[in-house]
Amino acid sequence: MEMTQRNSRHGVWEGNTFEIVQGGFGEYAADIRFTNNTFRLHPNARTSVGLMIGGKDIVFHGNQVTCGSITAGEGWGCVLADCVGPGYERYVGNITIADNTFTYQGDGDLAAIGTAEIVHACARGENITTVFVNNAIYGMTGGQMAPTTLLDMYSTSTTAGRKSALAGYPIRVCEMLSTLEGTAYIARVTVNSPAAVRKAKQAIKLAFRTQLANLGMSLVEVLSPCPTNWRVEPVKAMDWLAEHMLPQYPLGEYKVIEAVAALKKEVGNA
Repeated sequence: MEMTQRNSRHGVWEGNTFEIVQGGFGEYAADIRFTNNTFRLHPNARTSVGLMIGGKDIVFHGNQVTCGSITAGEGWGCVLADCVGPGYERYVGNITIADNTFTYQGDGDLAAIGTAEIVHACARGENITTVFVNNAIYGMTGGQMAPTTLLDMYSTSTTAGRKSALAGYPIRVCEMLSTLEGTAYIARVTVNSPAAVRKAKQAIKLAFRTQLANLGMSLVEVLSPCPTNWRVEPVKAMDWLAEHMLPQYPLGEYKVIEAVAALKKEVGNA
């Protein structure tokens, strides 16, 4: 599906529900408003799905975006906002994104395919909440090496283990994005124990409250097991995560601006 796209002008979409198998809008569009719509992205085994927002004087306000049910072996879903490259300056600008909740799932989505988008969204201080699931591998496309794959870790594209001389080093997303001034709350959590799950819920709740308070970009990285592609039993995957991933990706809050710290105390998350 292609919605408003390529040289479209002066459109209003309000109160609609879009069931999207493959879609996008923008790219030279101008003066387009999307308000109070529901966008349901449906990845499948044959296609990835992206809701791509680009153009001039685009308003994306009060919408709900979901990625449906994504399981192993299926595609991926994400939202890409304001995709700008050299030469596009005359076509892209004044994109307003407000009162929306966006979820990015996967280290492949965010740390590889969508790196430019997440970096610049953070640099601009977009009022977006991002939940970043890091299982150190491309879990839904065949178990290839991801940017977060550990050194010497097996993947289908690094069968002898990831080697820094060939594939570089794992990317620490929280540490990188916390240096950008537009970020308000950045945290890394895990889900390998009941206590860890409780802390993860608190962090995600605070991230959404940060967005609702219009304080800027919030991101929670969730370290998650992937038993299938790690080739270990599910229970053992929890231990593998603690033994191998936590040293590489330490847990904690990497950025909490003063306004978020005050909010954290107000809602009892201290």
